[in-house]
Amino acid sequence: MDRQDRTKYRMAQSIKGLMGRMPLDKITVKDIVADCGLTRQTFYRNFRDKYDLVNWYFEKLVQQSFEEMGVSLTLREGLTRKFQFIREERVFFTCAFGSNDYNSLMKYDYDYIFKFYENILQKKQGRPLEEDVRFLLQMYCHGSIRMTVDWVLTGMEREPEEMAELLIEALPGKLNELLSFLEEEV
Repeated sequence: MDRQDRTKYRMAQSIKGLMGRMPLDKITVKDIVADCGLTRQTFYRNFRDKYDLVNWYFEKLVQQSFEEMGVSLTLREGLTRKFQFIREERVFFTCAFGSNDYNSLMKYDYDYIFKFYENILQKKQGRPLEEDVRFLLQMYCHGSIRMTVDWVLTGMEREPEEMAELLIEALPGKLNELLSFLEEEV
């Protein structure tokens, strides 16, 4: 890990600790840098704002499981791993998904998974998504993020495997067909 990544992780650890004591929307950049002993200049050299930091950390947590889908993980395994990460980082995600800011994790997660599935489908088909497939994908991604947020904010009672299974069952038929190769054993 290079110096810049170590600095980013240091800030992520700071905001995680602060999130255990106060809502994300109340945390300031001043709080973050004071907690981790860095300067505001260092913070802004790495992130636009605290939400950018939260989104960066989220991406680091789930990136590996999504990148391995269809390579060494099935869709079910990748989703299960995502829910396990979320559960392991319970305080972080509860606070992050509780924010209603325009730059919130919920919006970032939607954009991230939409682009992920869109890229997979475009590579598989060798062309841009058809409008009906794009619509189904948008609808599915919005719904899956909403259900993920609800799961987090209501105590994560369902097991990660059950959440993954339910999200796979919720795939619209046409998307399920197009993504079925991700469920094959790799």
